Amino acid sequence: MQLHPFALERYFARYEFAVRHLLSASDCDGPSLTELLALADDEVTSAWQALRLGYTESQGLPALRAEVAAWCLQTLDNRAPREAVTHHSAGQGATVVPRSPALRADDVLLCAPEEGILLMMLALVGAHDHVVSIFPGYQSLYDIARGKGARVDFWRPREEEGWRFAVEDLQKLVRPGVTKLVVCNFPHNPTGYVPPAADFDRIVRLVEDAGAILFSDEMYLGLEMRGTEALPCAATLSETAVALGGVSKSLGLPGLRLGWLVSRNTAVLSACATLKDYTTICSAAPSELLALAALRARRTILAENLARVTDNLRLLQDFCDRHPGLLQVAPPRGGTVCFPRLLSPAGASDLCRALAEEAGVLLLPSTVYDYGDTHVRVGLGRRAFPEALQAFEAFIRRYPGAYGRTSG
Repeated sequence: MQLHPFALERYFARYEFAVRHLLSASDCDGPSLTELLALADDEVTSAWQALRLGYTESQGLPALRAEVAAWCLQTLDNRAPREAVTHHSAGQGATVVPRSPALRADDVLLCAPEEGILLMMLALVGAHDHVVSIFPGYQSLYDIARGKGARVDFWRPREEEGWRFAVEDLQKLVRPGVTKLVVCNFPHNPTGYVPPAADFDRIVRLVEDAGAILFSDEMYLGLEMRGTEALPCAATLSETAVALGGVSKSLGLPGLRLGWLVSRNTAVLSACATLKDYTTICSAAPSELLALAALRARRTILAENLARVTDNLRLLQDFCDRHPGLLQVAPPRGGTVCFPRLLSPAGASDLCRALAEEAGVLLLPSTVYDYGDTHVRVGLGRRAFPEALQAFEAFIRRYPGAYGRTSG
């Protein structure tokens, strides 16, 4: 397997801990250890106080796996009716597909989120297989498959339609009986796009009808903007789909290095569990308990993080109004990031380099996504976002006219 350097991670490795201000982080500022333990229930608190740092179960702490399954099932609460979903197949009328949404702890495999992607690609994709992946996106979602010799076609968004990923475009890429894996990611990194629930249903059925497996990256689950219909976990809609989740993004706990794969596809989950013996073997005991505390307090944590993302988006929009020739923002529908188009003559890579080296502000250029030099990724989940934005604005004002018009 031949893998390319991970452009986004290499960029962060160079600048993330060398700058003062992070304006492109994709995670939220989550609770501190003290704050998280204060949110823990009595069961978790007692287990934490008695914790020994030994090996853990390879599949993961049963109580945590049960909590993950419960969260996934809870995503169906936004849907009506819960027992069935109506969808339209190409050339056919509406049909009602019964749901069998029962998820159990045994349908969950704990792993680091990046590890989950690797396990899926190792388990499912071989040389000459056909994969369809959302693009732009997190590089490992498609590049591991390419490294294994698979043919990867990209499902691209329509920027002029608010970064919409059109189901009809996906349908043109999926080859029934040939396509092995379809990779999606909603809320989407880096655009913040979330499809209507009806479109997500169509995606799930399209992939199933083609005989492929849907791999749904749901790391930003729970951070849907007001007015956006929250999507259900793909594993509740399909017996073959696999969902990737974790505590890094929406819950703001990337330091725990803990996520999960969820699926009723026992063959795929078993294959991933077998491969995990060659990676981490098991999760860290402290991380499992802290993640359990976070999931049981998720309503509180998610509400706080969503409020911060919403406030920071408003600040970004005000900033763009003051600098009308700099960035054009398509408001995200969910998640923690957005992907504004750079309107100034400067390329994104030159702007981001100067911003990091001269002002100590980290902004991510679209070149790290192999998506031209015309966009930047802005992260909205940090408490220090206002200060980072002020530093960006001070930098812009030092070069009047170089980065678009400034009002006021």
